[in-house]
Amino acid sequence: MLKRLLAGLVALVALGTLGPARSALAEPVRTRHLTAELVAAADGAAPGSEVQLALRQVTDKGWHTYWRNSGDSGAPTELTWTLPAGWSAGEIVWAPPSRKPIGPLMNYGYAGEVLLPVKVKVPASARPGQTADLRVQVAFLVCSDVCVPEDADLSIRVKVVSGDPAPDPTWGPRIQAALDAAPQPGQVQAVLVSAPSGLKVAATGPVLAGGSVKQAYFFPYETGILDHAAPQALERGPEGLTLSLKPAPGAVAPAALGGVLEVDGKVYEIQAAPGVAPAGASGLGPPPSARPAGSASGSLAGAILFAFIGGLILNLMPCVFPVLAMKAASLAGHGHDRRAARLQGLAFLAGVMATFLGLAVLLLVVRAGGAAVGWGFQLQSPPVVSALALLMLAVGLNMSGLFEIGGSLQGIGSGAASRGGGLGAFLTGALAVVVAAPCTAPFMAPALGWAMTQPAAVSLAVFAGLGLGFAAPFTLAALAPGLLARLPRPGPWMDIFRKILAFPMYGAAAWLAWVLAVQAGPDLLARLLAAGVLLAFACWLAGLAQKRAILGQPARILGIAAFAVAALSVAGAVWPSSAAADASASGGETSGLAYEAYTPERLAALQAEGRPVFVNYTAAWCVTCQVNERVAFSTRTAAEAFKASGVVYLKADWTRRDAVIAKDLERFGRAGVPLYLVYPAGGGEPRILPQLLTPDIVARAVRDAARG
Repeated sequence: MLKRLLAGLVALVALGTLGPARSALAEPVRTRHLTAELVAAADGAAPGSEVQLALRQVTDKGWHTYWRNSGDSGAPTELTWTLPAGWSAGEIVWAPPSRKPIGPLMNYGYAGEVLLPVKVKVPASARPGQTADLRVQVAFLVCSDVCVPEDADLSIRVKVVSGDPAPDPTWGPRIQAALDAAPQPGQVQAVLVSAPSGLKVAATGPVLAGGSVKQAYFFPYETGILDHAAPQALERGPEGLTLSLKPAPGAVAPAALGGVLEVDGKVYEIQAAPGVAPAGASGLGPPPSARPAGSASGSLAGAILFAFIGGLILNLMPCVFPVLAMKAASLAGHGHDRRAARLQGLAFLAGVMATFLGLAVLLLVVRAGGAAVGWGFQLQSPPVVSALALLMLAVGLNMSGLFEIGGSLQGIGSGAASRGGGLGAFLTGALAVVVAAPCTAPFMAPALGWAMTQPAAVSLAVFAGLGLGFAAPFTLAALAPGLLARLPRPGPWMDIFRKILAFPMYGAAAWLAWVLAVQAGPDLLARLLAAGVLLAFACWLAGLAQKRAILGQPARILGIAAFAVAALSVAGAVWPSSAAADASASGGETSGLAYEAYTPERLAALQAEGRPVFVNYTAAWCVTCQVNERVAFSTRTAAEAFKASGVVYLKADWTRRDAVIAKDLERFGRAGVPLYLVYPAGGGEPRILPQLLTPDIVARAVRDAARG
């Protein structure tokens, strides 16, 4: 009798502690990079009904999981259920995914918290008062810059009740919100159209009518059908829209195409069957373009014209000022010798063209090898930056009169030029191209971005147009008799002019030293400074040897010593090193404007939250970028606009090579920095700002983004 009483008490205690649907068995499970749990919308379920559960997952910052179609890589989350007899689980109701560009790939998935609802059928034979343990093994692929397979064994206890269960006050509303946010069928009618350029999805419906669509994107349910990373061109119509889609390589045209259509932040489930596109799905053209006015037309002639104009403007960019000084000195020295001036102009043109085409060939070869590089890639190498800094220093010392090269004003390779040759002007043209690399002028960026997607011959033609534009002002000035006649005759003023022009060279050397410090850290900067001292000593030795030679005194040993010290200086500066500057992983602040370090995952997470975002693709060696930093970003106007609007400021630093940033630039039709993208609140395609900014341009863009 006592045993039965004790057993009854134990049973009552057990029933009392089982409680509602959530119990100790429903505690969250922590894996390496996420937290997962099963949650229920109500505290029980009646026989023959369904219990609404949801898999809740919260990934760590910078990590994500995948949608049902993971895109170009990854794997979707998988559930393996263990249920009591008669109980059965339905399919996952997938939440709308986010796009996650990773290098050249496009993936679809979730960052942060997401609820994935699942219904479980309760058998009619279940008896009220019973409890059921529902267990599921979840397999995740969790990715950041690496991917880690993880799994979690989750469970929840559901009580069978006779009437309607009480909603869970926490999870009931949240699961219902997840169900409401999931794409629903029937609101949009879609047709799949085969076109010579690929596939098109034409969608119509009352929710799309009006022709005011700003952005749209199609997430296919099946993988291997579409090129996920390819842009989806949008055309609006009075009753809907048309998206142009690129098939995956080797893909067979599908009998139908199902997926999720995202339009201005809202999602619809569509099933596009082959057919004729309705007239109302097109005819209004694309939405207001994300590209700035003056983008390349897409034709070879247009790209060459844009490149030529960009080359002309490149002469006005700050990074070319030092070499403009050298060109001015050369032109002044030969202004009244028409033959020599013409030779200078043509040789300079040849140097510019040869170097532009040489850089283009090198760029194309490196890209063909799989490396993600763009315009200015040579300045992402610390040895190249060090060598250029020493070269600028040597040119400055030459123009200051510390030593001579053939007695010419040209300052580099001009001994041949002073004897009637054009080697000095040729080398000046080559140097001008090398130091112009940090700048990207208006018109030039879209032309080069388009060229990078074309065959090699087309790319070289565009680079040739850029070179012609860059060399045109100096070459035409050298060939114009009227202009040459206006130049003052050579005299003592030229020596003063020459020494004045040395200081832009010193400034260029100092700037390159700063670039090296940002790029590779203080150790390499110290090496460069020591190399600069050695180089100055070598130049002084060379000048001393020249003076002794003029006086008929022995100078050979001094000349050899000068060469040896110069070689030691250059070797010490460019010798490879593993040192690298510590890039800020968390961000920082510039003149009161706080920023975060850019990653695709951080951008995707912010967009998933509906936050407006400003992404600044920049580099320390990009003079245009640094001018914009001082003129536009480091101002009270910009700082107040960012603060008032709540726009998140991300910096993508391309000072050192970064394949992810290079692919981003390519995706937006750019071959180099700067690039400024403004993502509106609530999602959507970014707006591309001009390459030359003012505080008002930045402030207006930020305020517009906050309004969505």
